Amino acid sequence: MDSDFTRKFQVPQDRGSEMKAILMSVYDSLQEKGYNPINQIVGYILSEDPTYITNHNNARTMIRKLDRDELLQEIVRQYLYD
Repeated sequence: MDSDFTRKFQVPQDRGSEMKAILMSVYDSLQEKGYNPINQIVGYILSEDPTYITNHNNARTMIRKLDRDELLQEIVRQYLYD
């Protein structure tokens, strides 16, 4: 494999809205159950261990629909551009 090659990674624009809606719903579910939503979501993103996310309101099922790489790209994009 050529180590000088740079891969392009791009998330479709409409997917960003879907990811945000899922993340907000998961955030709300975690908060309703008394967890610190930011800590729990970060734990999930770093480890991909779904047990960081509550089953309340199907939050665990919803967050598993998101690709971690796409989610991280969208988070970085939002942080830098919004």
